Amino acid sequence: MSRENTTGAQNSPGQNPTLAYLALAAAILCIGWSAIFVRWTDVPGTVSAFYRMLIPAAILVPSYFFGPKVTPLTRRSVSIVALGGIFFALDLALYNSSILLTTAANATLLGNNSPIFVGLLTWMVFRRRPQAVFWFGLLMAVGGSLIILRSDLLRHTQFGLGDAMSVGAAAFFAMYLLATEEVRTTTGTIQFLRLAMISATVALFLINIALGHSFQVTNTRTWPALFGLGLVSQLGGYLALTYALGHLPATITSISLLAQGPLTALLAAVFLHEPLSAAQIAGGLLVLGGVGVAHRQTHPEEEANV
Repeated sequence: MSRENTTGAQNSPGQNPTLAYLALAAAILCIGWSAIFVRWTDVPGTVSAFYRMLIPAAILVPSYFFGPKVTPLTRRSVSIVALGGIFFALDLALYNSSILLTTAANATLLGNNSPIFVGLLTWMVFRRRPQAVFWFGLLMAVGGSLIILRSDLLRHTQFGLGDAMSVGAAAFFAMYLLATEEVRTTTGTIQFLRLAMISATVALFLINIALGHSFQVTNTRTWPALFGLGLVSQLGGYLALTYALGHLPATITSISLLAQGPLTALLAAVFLHEPLSAAQIAGGLLVLGGVGVAHRQTHPEEEANV
């Protein structure tokens, strides 16, 4: 299957990619708070995921009526965006639930193994092989994640349900990233997010109904955390990430998101009192080094086709 200009503006001649990288850094910072906000809630993970999508959707949906006119999407683009929203809903349902079953560091590190799935899917589905430097950077970053994971597993001694759910979340998030990259050339940032959030919100509503979870929030301290999830981690983080995905390939954005691991481990040490060990610090530095190496990959149109 061939892809034509799927990575958007990064193929435009003379465009400065600095803004895209700044947006990617902002996305990592905002999304890195997700595990902290989820832990501060007093509702099931799937319910906090629902409110994480509902709050920004309530802000973006009215912009359709009052914002500037946009080019109508094709049926194919609408289908891909809606499917991406469903993938993201499944990612959040698993990820938020895993945070309540394991440590914040574990959930974030395992939940951000999406570069493995992105690289393999890009190769197998789209017949576009990432360069060797990407795989070397990924190996460094995953190695650093494993060092942090090993340090954490020594404390709770077993790979449990929460850890498995995090890995499942990573697979669904990889599918979301690839769906986003596929249509970002023909879809504006707000236009994409608005439709994806509607799709994800409906999917999470149905997931909670199926699980028999109540949407009632009885603890007033939960609301600030839910608004943090909705406005900071989701609206701010994914506005920035969706913009970046319009200018950078999914392989690069996915491996960059591994930087969430060290960030969340640091935030968890400060706000959740999860100890930060020397191994976690060393692993975090290795993750960041791997991200830097992966960013030396050339533009995707120069990647080998198989």
